[in-house]
Amino acid sequence: MKISKLRVLPLMTVLFLCHAFVEAEEMNNQQKKKTFIIHMDKSNMPASFDDHLQWYDSSLKSVSDSANMLYTYNNVIHGYSVQLTAEEAGFLKEQPGILLVQEDIKYELHTTRSPEFLGLLNSDAYLPESSTPSEVIIGMLDTGVWPEASSFDDKGLGPVPSGWKGECEVGRTFNSSSCNRKLIGARFFSEGYEAAFGPIDETAESKSPRDDDGHGTHTSTTAAGSTVVGAGLFGYAAGTARGMARHSRVAAYKVCWLGGCLGSDIIAGMEKAIEDGVHILSLSLGGSLSEYFRDTVAIGAFAATSKGILVSCSAGNGGPGPGSLSNVAPWITTIGAGTMDRQFPAYVTLGNGKKLTGASLYSGKSLAGSLMPLVYARNVSSTSNGNLCTKGSLIPEKVKGKIVVCDRGMNPRAQKGLEVKDAGGIGMVLSNTDAFGEELVADAHFLPTAAVGQIAGDEIKKYMLSEPNPSATIASAGTLLGVQPSPVVAAFSSRGPNPITPDILKPDLIAPGVNILAGWTGKVGPTGLPEDTRHVGFNIISGTSMSCPHVSGLAALVKAAHPEWSPAAIRSALMTTAYSKYKNGERIQDVATGMAATPFDYGAGHVDPVSALDPGLVYDITVEDYLDFLCAIKYSSSLIKIIAKQDYSCKVDKEYSVAGLNYPSFAVPLQTASGPNGGSSAPTIVKYTRTLTNVGNPATYKVTISQETEAVKILVLPEVLDFSNPNERKTYTVTFTARSMPSGTTSFAHLEWSDGKHIVGSPITLNLQGTETFPNHVSTTAKLG
Repeated sequence: MKISKLRVLPLMTVLFLCHAFVEAEEMNNQQKKKTFIIHMDKSNMPASFDDHLQWYDSSLKSVSDSANMLYTYNNVIHGYSVQLTAEEAGFLKEQPGILLVQEDIKYELHTTRSPEFLGLLNSDAYLPESSTPSEVIIGMLDTGVWPEASSFDDKGLGPVPSGWKGECEVGRTFNSSSCNRKLIGARFFSEGYEAAFGPIDETAESKSPRDDDGHGTHTSTTAAGSTVVGAGLFGYAAGTARGMARHSRVAAYKVCWLGGCLGSDIIAGMEKAIEDGVHILSLSLGGSLSEYFRDTVAIGAFAATSKGILVSCSAGNGGPGPGSLSNVAPWITTIGAGTMDRQFPAYVTLGNGKKLTGASLYSGKSLAGSLMPLVYARNVSSTSNGNLCTKGSLIPEKVKGKIVVCDRGMNPRAQKGLEVKDAGGIGMVLSNTDAFGEELVADAHFLPTAAVGQIAGDEIKKYMLSEPNPSATIASAGTLLGVQPSPVVAAFSSRGPNPITPDILKPDLIAPGVNILAGWTGKVGPTGLPEDTRHVGFNIISGTSMSCPHVSGLAALVKAAHPEWSPAAIRSALMTTAYSKYKNGERIQDVATGMAATPFDYGAGHVDPVSALDPGLVYDITVEDYLDFLCAIKYSSSLIKIIAKQDYSCKVDKEYSVAGLNYPSFAVPLQTASGPNGGSSAPTIVKYTRTLTNVGNPATYKVTISQETEAVKILVLPEVLDFSNPNERKTYTVTFTARSMPSGTTSFAHLEWSDGKHIVGSPITLNLQGTETFPNHVSTTAKLG
């Protein structure tokens, strides 16, 4: 029997449509999938399985036949990462042995002269006469490295440390020969990123440890770059560049790509770094704020700390708003940013003769002192937010041949200048707004530019309103050294109080993070913009991303001098020797306000590495102390297991307190209340106990307290501590008695122990909290370090 073609065609059409529908449905389901990190209770693996990987696979196959693991983890967490639908993830949560099913989180990067500024020009004089400095390995979790950078020269370095287990992973643009005795290891982690965003476009970025962004090369060479004579950027900051720990080795773990950094890749990077044998981990990145058991970096840092690895993280660039910090877990060393005594001035001279100072790294043809027409971007724009000089916002007919005043914010600073140039402008004044205050950040602009503070910007705008034909000129003035006061806290540096655990003071300290010169990638220009075709070996950029590797390198120096010290002891040395006052006795300033900064801005103060090498005393903390801290914040045994990967039960008959952690700083909550009928009430009394360990010679230390208010009485007992032996421990108690401070206010104090040679300092924040009723006596005792 013959079937006519007319009857076959509809059937074929139906089959085609069904096939297309199935394909579309499959694609839709795939798009609905997200990456999840699965935390497994490894200690309770059923006896029917031979190993934990077999168990992980079985748990996954119980909810999905098609899903494949992206990574398996064993050091940072016990578990794996995988792409699942929300329904599949929900089913997996119900499986036995699952501690947590956590959706993957995207993290963002927190994006010379600093050795001299920090007193490290002759740092070798302070280190032991041995090869120890070159035995310390700093692991950098970032955007990778540009191995050809001169700062990775291994001249003068001995063999790779014998304990090193890492490797140099290869890719299309990265060979095993890219590593040497300075850059001893390089790996890349992209499974989580590609699961979220699709395959990496290798025409746009390298699927290898190679750095296409510049951030990773900059942070790595800041921490441990070799000495390079003749460094600089377009003649600015010219001189000798060197990292903080120039003899230490670098291991690069590329976990960040052009679209960001995925938590699953970060965990995998930390996992390998621990296995490879790094001594310091440096992470200049951060994500959205979350509890410690959901914080990828905090969990990884706990694993590293438990292996004796110090973890240094950037505090974030969310300042100057309060409570804007990232990376606040107490086992992380959290670093804010300050300025140095170096600036790159650029001057704006107005038509009325007024000269105002700004900053710039412009190196092209100057305006030769000629006064040119001056316009405000808002008045020559086609958009409602034209004052920001966003792309395509300026009207060329109104801009051509003129200097344009643009407000800072929203889009990249250098991109604003590119918009002015593309519209025919010949210069730019970049004016700070309220959010940035008087902070001056220099950029390698595309046309004559001066970035000015808010006060100068307002004065320029006022002049333009009062003058029918305003004019100006711009001139750069090179590099200026010896700027005072310095340091000052950068406006962008994230601030306390600690938004997760207010009773732990964060940040821990600040370090140079503004206009920092360090190595750069050969892939992009100094602005990082696609239009920037300039190639440089060094670049000058700013952020807590830059301050973090300063401390990572300095921690490596302390580790080299004292290889037996714990991560907590190293952090204590850096914190207790930090300074919070200038030589004239005035407190470090906050550039955002022009007033004195506080411990919420700078923590213990600005790092002083030479003093940190010989701190005299340290506050030590053990892993068990951190577990007790988790008990104090009411974490259950299952939540503690997510972080610590071990069974730990909080004792029902033990009183746990956050204040019980032997931290080098004090964040003291003091409750106030009215007595009967609004009258006065009994004072609040809070007691803290701390333990100091002697890491110096026998000595007698005496305590002093300085404070802003008499409303809180601070008593330290004993007032004298005698140390006769190395590693001897002594305990003291601090009693805070609050009488009459108004509720909702904060005051600051400082505690110092000194033997005449060493000063062991601790910042104190006193936070007054109102309540209807309160206990008259709260006792907290720190565990011995």
